Amino acid sequence: MQRRFRQLPTLALIATFVAVGLGVLGTAAPVFADPVPKAEIKSRTEALPKRLEGVDVVEHLEAHVPGALSFSDDRGRPVLYDEAVRGTLPTILTLNYSNCPMLCSLQLNGLVSAMKQLDLELGQDYRIVTVSIDPKETTESAHRTKLRYLTQYGRAQAADEASGWTFLHGSEANIRAVAKALGFSYNYNEARGEYAHPAAFVVTTPQGVLSRYLYGLEIHPKTLRLSLVEASQGKIGSSLDRLILFCFHYDASEGRYAPAAMNIMRLLGGAFALALLALLLFLWRGERKKKLGALEPNHLAHGAS
Repeated sequence: MQRRFRQLPTLALIATFVAVGLGVLGTAAPVFADPVPKAEIKSRTEALPKRLEGVDVVEHLEAHVPGALSFSDDRGRPVLYDEAVRGTLPTILTLNYSNCPMLCSLQLNGLVSAMKQLDLELGQDYRIVTVSIDPKETTESAHRTKLRYLTQYGRAQAADEASGWTFLHGSEANIRAVAKALGFSYNYNEARGEYAHPAAFVVTTPQGVLSRYLYGLEIHPKTLRLSLVEASQGKIGSSLDRLILFCFHYDASEGRYAPAAMNIMRLLGGAFALALLALLLFLWRGERKKKLGALEPNHLAHGAS
């Protein structure tokens, strides 16, 4: 009885730590900086260059693009938009065109560079659909552009016929319908014979739902990977990817995944509770062994008599 009584304060103390730890971790809230004083806020008032007026992206997350829009692919075959993006894999959707003098090349080069650093395979884990914003795009030019980027990608699995990358071209009306559904606005500069357009990609779910917008000429491979895993609803990627997605959320202002404070606190709280539970179990088993060890000589003594 004396030994058992001495052990109780230790167990009670540990139990108190568990309760306090769970209380602290479960109720902690992220700390936010004070708002910037209005006097320190500086807004841009200068006008945009004329050819960039109206070029913008308004995100339409969780929306759909009308699926019955008709296009032709880079083989000249008729394809409905839905046929190109719906299935079992997430899709990276791009608006570019073959005769773009610079931006499209920079944009797609950056995408391919990020793809090459992934262990996900184009055509097996995700697809790409490029819709040309130029209604004068031809099947031949679309096919040449596709081959150029597949060669740059350089993986044997991405053979032309089953590469998972589809280039679509079609009428002005259908192109504009896709762009409107995505929230993309662009202009045609007649003097220069080129389009001014945003540098952005959209990741869609296998059901064609707009899941994530990625901006810029360089995409961080980890951001691209997490966007694809998130859009696939956990069907591709590893358990570690899903754990990272639990602890991180996409920060549109930064263009990357940033820590989600509350989820991290919950995860740490759960790990803390499990660790202390394991410690309690270890101490209980040790106490039980000592108790059985103390009883064993008495049994031997009774047996000898």
